Amino acid sequence: MTGDPDENQLWQTAQALNRAAAAVSPGVASLPPLLFFTDPVRTPRPWEVAARLPRGAGVVYRGFGRPEMADEARLLRRVTAERGLRLLIGQDAELAEATEADGVHLPERDLGRAAALRSRHPEWILTGALHGEAAAPAPGSLDAVVLSPVFRAGGSSADRDPLGIEAVTRRVARLPLPVYGLGGITAETAPALADTGLCGLAAIDGVVKAFSTG
Repeated sequence: MTGDPDENQLWQTAQALNRAAAAVSPGVASLPPLLFFTDPVRTPRPWEVAARLPRGAGVVYRGFGRPEMADEARLLRRVTAERGLRLLIGQDAELAEATEADGVHLPERDLGRAAALRSRHPEWILTGALHGEAAAPAPGSLDAVVLSPVFRAGGSSADRDPLGIEAVTRRVARLPLPVYGLGGITAETAPALADTGLCGLAAIDGVVKAFSTG
């Protein structure tokens, strides 16, 4: 950690959420408080951001089937191992196995694969995307879901209406497993989520801004 105020604010808020959720569900303490979601366009060199993340954070690498994803995943595995970070691979369980990643993040359409992955890799961290009021996965199949968009977001979520703090709080209370918030999460917006019950924060641009190499 450095003295950068954005970096400190985002990480401290994520840690506070994780501690509060762990007080209710102790298993939450084993989850990364902060998840950095990569994106080929918005984070073309994600390993540079990962190299600045605090120990205990996590990276969700999303290669979207590109030819270079295996090389990028191996580079991220090396950086995350050196930094004491957890590495999850988006959707691709075979790539997660090949790179000895710490788990897999599933898109919402693939949540039905969670039980089979849990059986094959009980040691993995398994997370899944959840949008709005979509049905929650069965308890025990995932370690956590990533609910989005919390605030107005960019990228593929730009056309989705943000849930807002009240809706997020209600949704977290009804879901049977820990919940991360994603979408418009920055050092400025994160403190407003203090009482939502989220187990941590997930972000793309907000992490890049807070932990940039510039």
